[in-house]
Amino acid sequence: MQRKPIGSYEFWFVVGSQFLYGEDTLAEVARHAQLMAEGLNNSHRLPCKVVYKTTVKTPAEIESCIKQANYDDSCAGIITWMHTFSPSKMWINGLNLLQKPYCHLHTQFNRLIPDTEIDMDFMNLNQSAHGDREHAFIAARMRIGRKIISGFWEEEDVQLELAMWMRSAVGAVESRVMKVMRFGDNMRNVAVTEGDKVEVQMQLGWQVNTWGVGDLISVLEQVTDEQVEAQMEAYRSRYDFATKDMETVRYQAREEVAMRLFLEKEGAQAFSNTFEDLQQMRQLPGLASQDLMREGYGYGGEGDWKVSAMTSLIKRMTEGMKGGTTFMEDYTYHMEKGNELSLGAHMLEICPSITTEKARVEVHELGIGGKEPPARLVFEGHPGKAILASMVDMGGRVRLIVNEIEVVKPIYRMPKLPVARVMWRPEPDLNTAAKLWMMAGGAHHATLSYDATAQMLEDWCEIMGIEFVHINKETTVSSLKQQLFLSDLAWKLR
Repeated sequence: MQRKPIGSYEFWFVVGSQFLYGEDTLAEVARHAQLMAEGLNNSHRLPCKVVYKTTVKTPAEIESCIKQANYDDSCAGIITWMHTFSPSKMWINGLNLLQKPYCHLHTQFNRLIPDTEIDMDFMNLNQSAHGDREHAFIAARMRIGRKIISGFWEEEDVQLELAMWMRSAVGAVESRVMKVMRFGDNMRNVAVTEGDKVEVQMQLGWQVNTWGVGDLISVLEQVTDEQVEAQMEAYRSRYDFATKDMETVRYQAREEVAMRLFLEKEGAQAFSNTFEDLQQMRQLPGLASQDLMREGYGYGGEGDWKVSAMTSLIKRMTEGMKGGTTFMEDYTYHMEKGNELSLGAHMLEICPSITTEKARVEVHELGIGGKEPPARLVFEGHPGKAILASMVDMGGRVRLIVNEIEVVKPIYRMPKLPVARVMWRPEPDLNTAAKLWMMAGGAHHATLSYDATAQMLEDWCEIMGIEFVHINKETTVSSLKQQLFLSDLAWKLR
């Protein structure tokens, strides 16, 4: 999958001031801003480069800078900071035009107050404490969504918060060019995989369209033996083979080559299919879908295009991180009192990015769909903190639900379960979390990620202007009931 690296994006550092302070002070502002940008980049904690762009002093300069940011494809957002006082009426016209993610960094160049040296020259230069309050007011007055980060810019926690927001911002920029390829329609009579594709494209930018399975079969029939063998070599280099049925594995390789060709031709980053619409395909793509997800594509089973797109975006937001992200489904529970766990899996399509072991290629009956036994990867997800994220269409708006979970090593071997599996303990506990998830309308499909955080996805939702529901150890049934009731009223007024 060809995508430019996340590190190729940059964020423009736009510093506010005014001509009142004189040229010497403005030169010092620019010098400090450049040093801050260099320091942030040299910390190696940020996924993208901070570029000190300019110190803006007039409405025309602000408007010009924001217009440039809007039309520069390498710019994923702006970071503002007021070193001095910058009268916020100057920002109105520019902020009205802003189309990129917006972070207000509330900090100051110096860590400490210089006790014996502080004078009025120092005060006139270093007045972020009230300059940023003036700037923040106008964004609040204009009801502009933005991320506010407060703290000394050299601190690790400030830089990590900025890094996570950068990832959210890149996800927002890439959401606007997301293409989802549906091979056939969704599973018959399923409600949660439906959704308003026009509304979603207007809100999130996703282009969700359908291609007939017959079109995929036509490409499948044109795949050469040389292409199949090259894909088999890739499998051999990545996975252990626990089957001698090479013909079945070769058919999965043929499916993967065909799907990749189709996806690359259309520039799609995510896809969905369903075992109810395979036509003359001999096998449901299992290993093929898993290996494409490993490459960065999003996937959604049963035609679920929303989870497919979210999986692709979260993979993109967490690029370079090592925990892994995958399409997921709650399958069954372990309901031992005091040790309740959920077992997550799917018929086939779990991404091997979430295992620390070498996945095994196996061939088994699917038990549903009436097709040949498909090859698939079998493995366990590694233990650790993670999140489940589910996007649902609530009619007139979409809602992203995020539950924080603790993935544990499976407590059973399950030798007769021939699929990838993950076992987790959701917060606050299984029974409460399940109730909260269902109250919010959470789907049976989700994206599981060890790398994304609830805050990262909340920031993404705020940038995109959609509803966010967070389930964690502090969430109660009564608090969520009230939140959902008030949220429903608020969103209907928008």
